[in-house]
Amino acid sequence: MIAPEIALRAQIEKLVKLSDTDWELLLPHLELKTIKKNTLFAEEGKMGKEVGMIIEGCMRHYYTKDGEERSTYFYFENALVGAYLSCITGMPSQISIDALADTQLIVFPYKQLAELFDTNKTWERFGRKLAEWALIGVEERMVGLLTLSPEERYHQLLASNKQKIIERIPQHYIANYLGITPVSLSRIRNRVTKK
Repeated sequence: MIAPEIALRAQIEKLVKLSDTDWELLLPHLELKTIKKNTLFAEEGKMGKEVGMIIEGCMRHYYTKDGEERSTYFYFENALVGAYLSCITGMPSQISIDALADTQLIVFPYKQLAELFDTNKTWERFGRKLAEWALIGVEERMVGLLTLSPEERYHQLLASNKQKIIERIPQHYIANYLGITPVSLSRIRNRVTKK
């Protein structure tokens, strides 16, 4: 298995090349953390303070409206995860992120990352690329919810690079993510299987 620090650096370098000097600015702030299944990594109403990368496991990002959870994203190995809006604004988080399995992460304080954005050109570029990546994901999700039928969203999920969702996420969370009931998802799956 690759050391968590090396895996994190490799993921960051998919967005921007780091010199050893750049990397050493973040390295002392890294910490391994294990989040047990059904435990929160970020919680609605609380301040987001850290960002992490999943080494092993999976997590679910969701909002709560009128006591009902609405799943909006799933995270798997090598994904960067955090309550970014809370970290950036300093306001309490509007989302929760929970572990769907025992999950190991390598985490660091967002405050430290923000300081690097302000003091180091390479890290500033990483911050811009990370923001662009996040914006693309949000827009794709929003467009899908607003323009596609539930069945079209399911077909899109099947055809996408998000096969881990189908393989590893319980059906009731997939239905919730698609904005439909588990019964509706079952009917859609039956129609797709018959075709």
